[in-house]
Amino acid sequence: MTEALVGLAAMLLLCLARVPIALAMAIVGVVGYAYMRDWNWAPAFASLQTRLYETGRNYTLSVVPLFILMGNFVTRAGLSQELFRAAYAFVGHLRGGLAMATVLACAGFGAICGSSIATAATMAKVAYPSMKRFGYADTLSAGAIAAGGTLGIMIPPSTIMVIYGVFTDTNIGKLFAAGILPGILGAFLLCLAVQYVTWRDPRAGPGGERSAWRERWAALKGVWAVAALFVFVMGGIYGGFFTATEGAGMGAFGAMVLALYRRALTWRALYHALVESARTTSMLFLILIGALMFAEFVNITTMPNDLVAFVRRFEIHPFAVVAAICIIYVLLGTAMEELSMVLLTIPVFLPVILQLGFDPVWFGILIVVVVEIGLISPPVGMNLFVLKTLLPQVHQNTVFRGVLPFMAADVVRMALLIAFPPISLYLPSLMR
Repeated sequence: MTEALVGLAAMLLLCLARVPIALAMAIVGVVGYAYMRDWNWAPAFASLQTRLYETGRNYTLSVVPLFILMGNFVTRAGLSQELFRAAYAFVGHLRGGLAMATVLACAGFGAICGSSIATAATMAKVAYPSMKRFGYADTLSAGAIAAGGTLGIMIPPSTIMVIYGVFTDTNIGKLFAAGILPGILGAFLLCLAVQYVTWRDPRAGPGGERSAWRERWAALKGVWAVAALFVFVMGGIYGGFFTATEGAGMGAFGAMVLALYRRALTWRALYHALVESARTTSMLFLILIGALMFAEFVNITTMPNDLVAFVRRFEIHPFAVVAAICIIYVLLGTAMEELSMVLLTIPVFLPVILQLGFDPVWFGILIVVVVEIGLISPPVGMNLFVLKTLLPQVHQNTVFRGVLPFMAADVVRMALLIAFPPISLYLPSLMR
């Protein structure tokens, strides 16, 4: 166990020295692997070569670039405006209605995007001007956009679920199914957070005009493309017409056709979508390869078995162990990039979870919730930096204060998912 702790400390020191997280994990993994083999470098470099080759040719991982490409096509098709308009038609007249409409639009956009950062960035451009025009407080506006954006990685398809599934050999289709109800619960709790903020200060989110039912139905007609694409991809996967990987390809093709239909996909836009998808995919794959090397090192130490033995020796309640792991994740999320944090810690925590008899699908959903909290946790939450870049007129401290009620809502959701596992596991249990 000592070797793994020293390796973890060395990796953190490398990160503090501004070494990229992917490279830091790979260096510690290779050096640690060689140390555990009496400084024999041949198996360490052979393991690195194997990981590079297998990750690059892993058929299942082709889901990642395809879903990323689908999200980029959807973003350029401009579907976010229709989603926001439809949500506003139903709840815009309520106090804080524009903020709740933003959360609901984020949930709908996340169902066809799969990226938290893309969802937050898109809604910042669409929703913030409207909220500013109606006199919404910047704290509520920024908090609703940043927190709503996190729904993009919970409601399927989700790139982080794909990477978790590949990393832990968990069924990706079941992970997607498990994320639907927690995603809906998350949207509901975030809307409650909006209501709490406007209850404390009604001037923070004044209500707008009530839309007639004819206007509401007309607004719903504008989101048919979003619903059709989601049903096409998810229905095809769960209906057995194609696998998750094939579904990603079909989804990317459908999004491209949709963008062409809306005349939003010029040659220039296509080029930028492909380049952005390639850049994001490369980043994710480098982090994944580094994490796999670090996991190789941790797995040949005694740390996983020592943690399991520790839990058994002191007869700690299983849910107390899960709660402690979640607290550790939340604390790490305030200072580390989310995907790296998850891939770094899974080799340590997953054996403990499996030994305690918990479902890896359920644990995967908890991981995603923790990542959502990390995305809006000061000081390094990625969604906060996205908002600061796109909304330079909003002070960083304003964004930090605005997300606090929404962080509390996500913590409540995490507690509910721990206390009631069927919320996550009911829909996967219906799958064959």
